[in-house]
Amino acid sequence: MRPRPSRATHALIALRSFTLLSAVLVAAGCTTQRYAPDHATHTPVPVSDDVTANAPAPSGGPSADDHMAHMSAADLAAPTIASGAVRGGFFQDAKLPASNAGAAERLKASPRHSEWVKFPSAPGSTDSVMAFVVYPFSKTASQKAPVVVVVHEVFGLSSWVRGVADQVAADGFIAVAPDFLSRVRPGGPSSVELNSDTARALIQRVNYEERVRIVSAAANYGMMLPSATQRYAVIGYCWGGTTSWAHAVNGGVKGFSGAVPFYGAPYTTGGRPATATEPAVPASVDADSLKKITKPVLMLNGSGDARIGAMMPAIDSIMKANKKNYEGHNYPGAIHGFLRAQGDPRATNRNEAEEAANIAATKDGWPRTVTFLKKQLGVK
Repeated sequence: MRPRPSRATHALIALRSFTLLSAVLVAAGCTTQRYAPDHATHTPVPVSDDVTANAPAPSGGPSADDHMAHMSAADLAAPTIASGAVRGGFFQDAKLPASNAGAAERLKASPRHSEWVKFPSAPGSTDSVMAFVVYPFSKTASQKAPVVVVVHEVFGLSSWVRGVADQVAADGFIAVAPDFLSRVRPGGPSSVELNSDTARALIQRVNYEERVRIVSAAANYGMMLPSATQRYAVIGYCWGGTTSWAHAVNGGVKGFSGAVPFYGAPYTTGGRPATATEPAVPASVDADSLKKITKPVLMLNGSGDARIGAMMPAIDSIMKANKKNYEGHNYPGAIHGFLRAQGDPRATNRNEAEEAANIAATKDGWPRTVTFLKKQLGVK
């Protein structure tokens, strides 16, 4: 049985200059990781790694958006698709990333040079990050290209994400897809793909500071290659989409030129539980964090993820009010994870209208992504 498209959710990355209280939920149970700000460095410092999900909710201030809370049990399950599903259809279009069902075949047939590499998670660090790198041309060619860091979903560095990296290279960029689980996975950094349940459990142990560090390390690795120009962008999916927002807020390292978060939300603020006399106050998009963004952002979501979709008008309003270079698209009928899903049929209760919406979102969203990357990274 081939894997089903991912519609996983993710924990949102904490904002560098604020307090973070995030809850990362898994299908079997709940844990919470809290952060308190280090006022000297403006970075979060772990308070405790063993806090129950019943701990009091934050009364205010920016917090992580908890996507696990709004996804169904089916979304949280390991992705599967119908056995015997027809291959060779839309998801094999060579101008678009392969769907989950077509990724392994696409990687096997790719004419592009790819390799597994390891690099320090930060200058002078003894921790290494494993990454999958794909070149748009021969590694020894005289051409140069900018870098795109590809950030995986909550399921880890899967074959599907590596397939996206291959397509990024096909479109003219050096793609670097780091494994954010390198430090926490059993046995350390490895090119062996983890199963989805293991990856989802391990990803809880990768905190905000490490995520930011890994994105910067991946960008620096790419920009230091002889065939690279010194500019980069970040694209990410689900958990990686929120990472892309965080990188835009954080500012990255010199050369950062833009971010493309797929179905990932930025930081939220406020929120208060109801009392006997006062109604609950819902969380809202954190405007102060978005004000920190200095580089262009392209956000792509499927309306099937109603929670992120509900935030998009506020995101649009805040970004425009602050004269940010921002564009957002919420594709009708497409699901969370539409780029992975595309036309792959579900294992049960096939929904052809949903497949068509995912395909339409992919046909519009990926060319938009490539156009955005080329413009921001100076590729003609």
